[in-house]
Formats: sequence, C-alpha cells, structure tokens
Amino acid sequence: MAILQVENLTFTYPEAKLPALTEVSFSIEEGEFTVICGMSGCGKSTLLSLIKRETAPFGNKKGKIVFDGSLQENLDNRASCSDIGFVRQRPESQIVTDKVWHELAFGLESLGLPSPVIRRRVAETATFFGIDRWYNKKTTELSGGQKQLLNLAAVTVMHPKLLLLDEPTAQLDPIASSDFINTLRKLNRELGLTVLLVEHRLEDVLPIADRVLLVDEGKIVFDGSPHLLTDFFDENAGHPMEYALPSAARIFRMLGSHGSSPLTVRDGHTYLTRNYNNTVRSLDKKQKTTTAENEMSVKDVYFRYEKSESDVLRGISLDIHKGEHLCILGGNGTGKTTLLNILSGLMKPYRGKVTLGGKTLTKYSQAELYRNNLAMLPQDPQLLFLKKTVREDLCEVGKALGHGKDETEALINSAAEETGITQLLDRHPYDLSGGEQQKAALAKILLTQPRIVFLDEPTKGIDPYGRKQLAEILRSLNAKGVTTVTVTHDAEFAAEYADRCAFLFNGEIISTDIPGDFFADNIFYTTAASRIARGFFDNAVLCGEVAELCRINGRRNGEI
Repeated sequence: MAILQVENLTFTYPEAKLPALTEVSFSIEEGEFTVICGMSGCGKSTLLSLIKRETAPFGNKKGKIVFDGSLQENLDNRASCSDIGFVRQRPESQIVTDKVWHELAFGLESLGLPSPVIRRRVAETATFFGIDRWYNKKTTELSGGQKQLLNLAAVTVMHPKLLLLDEPTAQLDPIASSDFINTLRKLNRELGLTVLLVEHRLEDVLPIADRVLLVDEGKIVFDGSPHLLTDFFDENAGHPMEYALPSAARIFRMLGSHGSSPLTVRDGHTYLTRNYNNTVRSLDKKQKTTTAENEMSVKDVYFRYEKSESDVLRGISLDIHKGEHLCILGGNGTGKTTLLNILSGLMKPYRGKVTLGGKTLTKYSQAELYRNNLAMLPQDPQLLFLKKTVREDLCEVGKALGHGKDETEALINSAAEETGITQLLDRHPYDLSGGEQQKAALAKILLTQPRIVFLDEPTKGIDPYGRKQLAEILRSLNAKGVTTVTVTHDAEFAAEYADRCAFLFNGEIISTDIPGDFFADNIFYTTAASRIARGFFDNAVLCGEVAELCRINGRRNGEI
C-alpha cells in the first residue's frame, strides 16, 4: 500500500524564471527505504520540503500530494506534525531545548500526551538509540554526531509513519555518518519505518536502499533499483552523478559491465576475483615530484586551550612545500582544526614556532599576514558572506584592500572566472547550493592573492561533481605556485587530489606520505576502492587504478 503519492507536482519559487520542480510523480510504498539523489540545486531538497506541510517553501505549487490516503491540505495538524518526521542537514538548527531528555520529551509534550506515556516512550527511545549514556547532558555539550542522532530520536519518539531526511550526514565525520546510516537501516528493517532520504554521497546509502530516485533539473530521470542505476549512466554517459556511485558500481561500469551492479565492498571484491586475473598486481605509478622549497615549516609545536587542560597538539613538526596540495586527515578531536588555526595565524602555540618564507609567523603584522600571504576557508562558507549579493561581498574585500573601482572589478572578474562563479555574482549567497557557496567563498579569499590557502572540511555538504570541480580549482592554484592545505575526513578526495597526506592522531603527526603509499596499507582509514582490491591487487586506491589493473590482466575466460 502506498503511504505517499506525489502527482504532477510543479513548484516555482517567487520571481524565479524556471520551476524548481516540473511534473514530478511517484509513490512510496509503506516500509520502503528510498534514496533521492541528484546534483546540487536540482530540486531534491525542495521536493522533500514540500512533502511536509510545515516545511513547505513559499511559492507557486501545482499538483497534489497524498499522504496515508488523505490530501496534504486535508491532514489535521496533529497528524501532519507527528506522522511525518523531518531531519535536516545541520544538527544544531533542529535542537530547541537545553537538555537531552527534554529534547526527547518536547514533541510529545506539545502533542499533549499523558506524563506516564511520555516517560515510557522517552525511556525506550533513549535505550534503542543508545542515548541513555548521555541522557542528562546539556545539548550544547554534544558532538555533531550525537546532536544529529538526538534529532533523529526526537522525531522517532513521536512514532512517525514516514521519515524524511535532507542530507543528514553532510556535517558529520565518517564514523558518525556510518553510525547514523546504520541506525536508519535498523529503523527501517526492524521497525518497518518508511524512509525517504536525500543524499549526495551514495557509497553507504545505496546498498541499504530498496529504491533510488535520480532528480535532474527538477525532473525524475531514473526511478528503480539501486543495482540498475549504472544502466542509466550507460545511456547518459558523462552525467555528473556518475561520480556519486559507490566505488564497486563505478569499477563495474568502467569495465564495461552491464545489468545488476555490485554496490558493497564485499560484492565488488567478489566481482573482481570471479571475473579477472591478477598476474600483474600493481601499477607503475608516476608520482608528482614536489619542490624541496618549503613555503611553511612547523617545528615542535605544542598547544592547549587552558593551562589546566591537556595538550591538544604535542610536538607537531611539519614542512609544507611550495605549490603542493597537502591533506591533513584524522578522526574527530585529534586536533586537525586546531592545527589549521595555528598555521593560519588565528591561534598561537605556547611552545614551538611556525615560519612562513623563513620568517616566524608572529613577526608578521595582521595586515601583512592576510594580504598576499595567508587565507582561510572555514567549514561553514556562509560565515564569509555579509551582503545581499556575491558581487557586493567581493567588492567589500577590494575596498578593504584599498583597490580602486576598476582594479577591484578586474580582480573580481579574474577570481570569478578562476572559480567558475561568473554566473552567480548577482545572486544572494544564501540562495546558492553548498558547492556554489564553497566556490564563491573561495573566490572571496582569493582576492587577497594569498600564497597559502587553508581549507577546513571543504567537501562537506557538496555533491561529488562539485567536489571534483573544487579539486580542479585547487590544482589550478597549485600550478600557479599557490600552496593549499586541506583538513578533511574525505579519504576519497585526499587519495585522488592530494600531493601528500598527513595523519594526525592524539595530537601528533603519525605519518606523512604520497596518497598511494599513505592509503594502500590502511584497513579502516582508506578508500572503498582500496578495500575492494585488498588481497587481489596491491597499492590500488582509486577506482580508475583498480579498473586499469583489471584491463591489463584480462578476464578469467581469456578476454582482454
């Protein structure tokens, strides 16, 4: 039985020239786990918001939405609020109380349920989600993963029939993201909860989904089994969402296979071992050679936030080469962002020193440091936007640097062209997609013409094609001699686009190496392609490398 039916849904935002959604129709069966995917700005978040009446954006809507047999507009307020749960991208934006236990009880109190019922539901929900261990904590003391799990629990405690989630793992590190997705799977499989999930990165969610809807420019262009999504890309070669496919499916498609594709690491490994030889086990890789010239050096750096607290960084030493892209990886709480803040001059170590071009960082004035030297792109690019249009924001930088109108305009045009945002200059920064905001923010800091650019988790919340575009921009900067240093949880990004990788653990740099050697021996902190090829090929950490080795070795039946 269909719990949700969407029929000929068309939606246009105020003053927009084109609709965000056009003639969208589909139905969701009770108990289904459905993933909605697509490029940034394709309309998938708009679609999800329209399904829940209270979150629907303002604009012109045509068509109808039927939930549990009733037209959306005919639902009573109680059913609309409690039967359709919604979890958003930013964990902090949905929490409304000060304590964990109160957050769990808040929705039930709003529905006017009796106290014994509220206490029982809250207790069983906290136990199911493992929240009982931090039940009495303040919500401000929680990690990002805990906050998002609390949001999910606070929605689930109301016993919804349909759960909507809009990129709920975008702000989470890989471990918290994996835990969250596993919890969703448990809710769907064990409780039969219907799940409708919008997600950019499909590596973890496609294997557990019953169905996938691919949205492109406001229309559904694929509706079917996740295993058959590769067939759509066979017919639509070059579609940007190819980059979002799980690694097993990407390798499957690279090798020209058709039909039901593998989606998990296990199935990808089985596909390789059953179909291909492995006489040649590794590639002769040509690694980019880095200059011996150091742009920045860190020597024996120690840092703590309070004198009474333990050190966050302990004896950090690191050389950063001119024109390279260095990725710093590690788990939550290891000190990655703290190190980035020290490198960018925002914090000062209590021991050790950081030098830029042979000169100690503390000897630079603020004006010197952030003009033609250092620039920082924070995790949330919205922090850099203060004006009504991107162009106005960029103009402010030109004025602050003392440039005239013509010089500022020339710098803006150059930065916009370099980052690919020329068509976005007259739009409001908050109206841009996550990937567009990242590029616009990068354009803003590039106006200072820095020699080193620091980026803190720049791939969070952007689609895989946007990630590729960002990497190409960084490569272009490196080619011009600009050094880029990225803190990231994204092993796939680092493996493909970094020149060197450094691993930070327990406040120390454990190792630094080129990506191929850095990821090849890792079991947990590595790429999905490396896990697929483990034990069959050596040092293959990218999908393209695995596919190339398969082609070199040929199929087991003798085909090349």
